[in-house]
Amino acid sequence: MWRLLTLAVVSAALLAAPRPATAADPYAFFDWDVSYITAAPLGVEQQVIGINGKFPGPVVNITTNWNVVVNVLNDLDEPLLITWNGIQHRKNCWQDGVLGTNCPIPSGWNWTYEFQVKDQIGSFFYFPSTALQRAAGGFGGIVVNNRAVIAVPFGSPDGDITILIGDWYNKNHTDLRKMLDEGKELGMPDGVLINGKGPYRYNDSLVPAGIEHETIDVHPGRTYRIRVHNVGTSTSLNFRIQGHNLLLVESEGSYTTQQNYTSLDVHVGQSYSFLVSTDQNASSDYYVVASARMVNESLWGRVTGVAVLRYSNSGGSASGPLPDPPQDQYDKTLSMNQARSVRRNLSAGAARPNPQGSFRYASINVTQAYLLRSTAPVEIGGRRRSALNGLSYSPPETPLRLADAYDVKDAYTLDFPDRPDAAAVPRMSRSVINGTYHGFMEIIFQNNDTRMQSYHMDGYALFVVGMDYGEWTESSRGTYNKGDSVARSTVQVYPGAWTAVLVSLDNVGFWNVRSQNLDSWYLGQEVYVRIVNPEDGANKTEMPVPPNALYCGQLHKYQKYGPSSPESHTTTSQCFPTLLLLIDIFLAGSRLLITRWRRLWRSGRSRPC
Repeated sequence: MWRLLTLAVVSAALLAAPRPATAADPYAFFDWDVSYITAAPLGVEQQVIGINGKFPGPVVNITTNWNVVVNVLNDLDEPLLITWNGIQHRKNCWQDGVLGTNCPIPSGWNWTYEFQVKDQIGSFFYFPSTALQRAAGGFGGIVVNNRAVIAVPFGSPDGDITILIGDWYNKNHTDLRKMLDEGKELGMPDGVLINGKGPYRYNDSLVPAGIEHETIDVHPGRTYRIRVHNVGTSTSLNFRIQGHNLLLVESEGSYTTQQNYTSLDVHVGQSYSFLVSTDQNASSDYYVVASARMVNESLWGRVTGVAVLRYSNSGGSASGPLPDPPQDQYDKTLSMNQARSVRRNLSAGAARPNPQGSFRYASINVTQAYLLRSTAPVEIGGRRRSALNGLSYSPPETPLRLADAYDVKDAYTLDFPDRPDAAAVPRMSRSVINGTYHGFMEIIFQNNDTRMQSYHMDGYALFVVGMDYGEWTESSRGTYNKGDSVARSTVQVYPGAWTAVLVSLDNVGFWNVRSQNLDSWYLGQEVYVRIVNPEDGANKTEMPVPPNALYCGQLHKYQKYGPSSPESHTTTSQCFPTLLLLIDIFLAGSRLLITRWRRLWRSGRSRPC
């Protein structure tokens, strides 16, 4: 068997033709074992999700147009999907990693993601997308660098630092899930983590002894690019570094006009990158703070993450009070005005040499408009649910995109209302927005809840053209920024307010629009946008179903690989990477894939079947 396997690999590499679209672009390979590990970030030992035994997971550092291959071994005791927050997967929603497009990876199985970061740059992150798993970890940063031939609109920094901030509960994600299933609220989180660690003990009464904190080591007289991602459950956070300015330069793939901030609100699911100059006196370390926003600060004092910025010539530990948060208890417009101040750098290039301002979004006629209203959770069918326009989404047993590919009937409907109907009774639904290929869509997110929300659209960057308090009306379009709106994948919507975005529908597939707040998402606050090229009978504008696709629900009969019984999970899953790689080799003819397969063999992760 070993000789036959080797012969098949070598023959495939010699005979198969490379894929034209990606043959000239480099491949980056990653092998991830996603498993539970034990940690105590806030001093309470609990089960978290690690990648290769680490929490948080590794930073994926790649460059524009690279092909990314991530082999994921699901060592959890429940199904798993990884989604790539902000990565657009051009014409390839099969790699999106959400339940509307992918069957989850069963426990004990391998599955290999393969996608290209086509014409993208910037700061993003990945995380597990199912069953509230992000509340337990499994997340990490993504850095997409410019190609060498494309100028960056600032000097080369002396270092690149990823910072993951987020609220955290001492309960396991399974317990949080049970609370939501029982109709309860998650309540106030137990703290805020910075890079998976608890707060520095800046206050003996608020922070118990023995908690490990994050230390960021820097050298004096240098400039660092710091990428900040809010990977938390539901809490908006204000990020600041004591005594240092944050020069904003990029947000989720868009270079921004360069502005200094003393602090910036980072809402759930959002990413920013700053240039920070280490130009301060090094008599002591400096606090790095992420504190809760849009809350009663007197009650939420302990929900604060604190790390330490340490100069190499530091004279001592940080001490004294933390730098003040924004003083806007009686001014709810301060944070919104700050958000409005984030503008796109129209003269900078990005993934291509043409300037970001060359796409004149304001001159395009809107062809579809949807107002998506969210309210406080309501009871539907005896259960507490969240909804958009009165429709609460529940993932189908057969993913929507697979159902389309195999003509599964009644998997979804195309009657999602473009406006909320005040008279309609809230209900469960799998209604999908039918997007027009090469159309231009306006989406208004109206937040009639009492708490902050943020929303994300997979597969796209959204031009954030307006936000304000109150109800959106037709006349609100007169306030839109039609000049230099920032393009990003996640937008915040303040309580009692609206946010409007414009999006060019040039990416075919099924794309998830969701609340980034995990509890709202879990309870049904999402919808999918279906975009099909009607002139493409051969489906050439979208990648085909991948050869290693997983099948579930009504399509389970098509599953070709994997264990046939629980007792055989270990044996079959060990040879699963080999089977997938053989398929990839036959299709791509890549010697790098052969090298990777050999590495898997040597590590014991792959076995002849």
